[in-house]
Amino acid sequence: MPWLVIGLWLVLAAGMVPLSGKLSSVTTDSAVDTLPASAESTKVAVLENSLPDGDNNTFVFVYHRVGGMTAADRTTVERHYNTLAKRYPPTAAAGEDDEGSPTSLSTDRKAMMFTLEVSTTYGAPEDIVGLLRDAAKDRPSGLELDVTGPGAIDGDMDAVFDGIDVQVLLTTIAVVTLLLILTYRSPVLWIIPLLAVGAAALTSMGTVYLLVKGFGIVVNDQNSALLTILVFGVGTDYALLLIARYREALHHHENVRVAMVHALRGAAPAIVASAATVVAGLLCLLVADLNSTSGLGPIGAAGILCALVAMLTLFPAVLVVLGRRIFWPAIPRLGTAVEEKPGLWGRLGTAISRRRWVATLGSLGVLGVLALGLAGNTGALREQDQFLSAPESVTGFTVLRQHFPELGGQPMTIFTRPAYQERVLDIAKDTRGVALAIPEQTSGGWANISVFPKDAPDTAAEYDTIKRVRTAVHAVSGAEAIVGGPSAENLDTEVTTKRDEKLVIPLVLAVVLIVLGLLLRAVLAPLVLMATVIVSFAAAFGGSVFVFDTILGFKGVDYSVPLLAFLFLVALGVDYNIFLASRAREETVRLGTTEGMLKALSATGGVITSAGLVLAATFAVLVTLPLVMLVEVGFLVAFGVLLDALLVRSVLVPALTLLIGRRIWWPSRLSRPAAKLPNGQQPLAGDEEPALQR
Repeated sequence: MPWLVIGLWLVLAAGMVPLSGKLSSVTTDSAVDTLPASAESTKVAVLENSLPDGDNNTFVFVYHRVGGMTAADRTTVERHYNTLAKRYPPTAAAGEDDEGSPTSLSTDRKAMMFTLEVSTTYGAPEDIVGLLRDAAKDRPSGLELDVTGPGAIDGDMDAVFDGIDVQVLLTTIAVVTLLLILTYRSPVLWIIPLLAVGAAALTSMGTVYLLVKGFGIVVNDQNSALLTILVFGVGTDYALLLIARYREALHHHENVRVAMVHALRGAAPAIVASAATVVAGLLCLLVADLNSTSGLGPIGAAGILCALVAMLTLFPAVLVVLGRRIFWPAIPRLGTAVEEKPGLWGRLGTAISRRRWVATLGSLGVLGVLALGLAGNTGALREQDQFLSAPESVTGFTVLRQHFPELGGQPMTIFTRPAYQERVLDIAKDTRGVALAIPEQTSGGWANISVFPKDAPDTAAEYDTIKRVRTAVHAVSGAEAIVGGPSAENLDTEVTTKRDEKLVIPLVLAVVLIVLGLLLRAVLAPLVLMATVIVSFAAAFGGSVFVFDTILGFKGVDYSVPLLAFLFLVALGVDYNIFLASRAREETVRLGTTEGMLKALSATGGVITSAGLVLAATFAVLVTLPLVMLVEVGFLVAFGVLLDALLVRSVLVPALTLLIGRRIWWPSRLSRPAAKLPNGQQPLAGDEEPALQR
């Protein structure tokens, strides 16, 4: 039977290898794909793409010299424009209304600029921006150039994600390998869970590719990286829990197959419940309007399910085939189990039992202090502030605003019916916050107007201007005016995300609560566990904001971080409570609530802490990437997982359980002292072990 399972997995892996390699070919970060079709900026982008020059990328060349532009500088700028315009000629529709010189001199005479529209037929922004910068290197000494604009920002952003999947995969493998070696102190045992998790990751990528092709799910580069992190982190956690039970069973059973059956009986229910919780939480994302957020639901769920199946089939099969020798040099022998000693977790449990109120209030005090960090800078992070090291496209915007304040913001695009163009243009010009409005081309039954806001891109002031422009032009009856553009897309994304949070967060809480209730067959215990997870999330978020703001100097929190962090910390954080509480319920049947919880803490403390360290380390891999959003997600989730594993699950949950006593299992039979327990035993008197309280 084990060989049959291994053979089936080899066949599956052979089929998934070519499919997994195609996942990167279906990822997209396009606003049209990410935003819902109902968003106004999406409608503008779709309409723009349908026009003759709608697939153009806009690049802005900003030349500047501290002492002022010289005649040679001006000649160079004109020459560069002529050369680039010939190399990347505009379409007839884009150029037919052009008037005057394409280059502009700033009023302080220290800078010149021109705009270049480059069709996507010449390549993606990532490929074009480098060629444009190279083509303009020939210039007088002291004449500086920054190539910026929406196309350049997209290109620099794409460059950050270039090869990110491979980087995340290799770094994650290295981190997990190191932690497994340190955990097992065996030269060979660490290889088995790593191979099983690798097979799960390979299968998950192939599965996600099929989901994208079959159902049109949106996968962006961020979600692709998170898929790898989830599978390796969760899969390794499952391996640690199963190996702990298997090692224990080997001391009581000679036959390794029998030992594995007992190990699976003990570990599988908690592992399945854990996976069900995470999958249920992820699928709640399907109600989100933002396509990239809703797409993460089935993507992540597929990864978790692949990890679950691999760690409950392939992993046990390989362990059984290799036998006891895989644990060398510490091979577990039949009947040689070491006599139980209190150990670190046993001593911790005794201390908590003696000082229950101190442990409870002390834990809540630490979490409360960390939560105070939420008073820090939780404002939305601008797109230009997403980079750890500002690229040329970002610094170029600063230079552009310095010398051309009227062009310092990202332009809005207004589409209106041609008969209403003049009226809409006048209204846009008169709107507070607008610096300049320019009529463009007319094509396909639509007139195009470019509107430049006075304020910097992606600021609250610029967003207010976009809202005012939209309100003003929408009031023109019959114009059918719509407002889009890069900043409008970011605004719509932020608004959609906030709306999604109000839908997804309550749904996740309800679903996870139901799963806990079914697992523990109680009402009060799930409510207590859920409350501790929520408090833990607030503390992790507050502590992380303090680090982001005070230590790392980030200029805000990316709009996607709160929802992603909440989902992962609630779904994954509950895992450790599931592992502890399910074991506590199992032991309560024999020992009573107090002794049952102490036994569960002693038995699971080491393995759950190891699992928490592995999961935190895998998410911490994101901190090595050069994008602020990924650093924030990685740090927040890693910190939250450690906080949950080391404080909430180790101290707060046991302390609360001991304080509440058998009532924690209400309304199940375990909460009633007079009722017989499922195995026919009578519960311990009072179920509180008075000797431990003294």
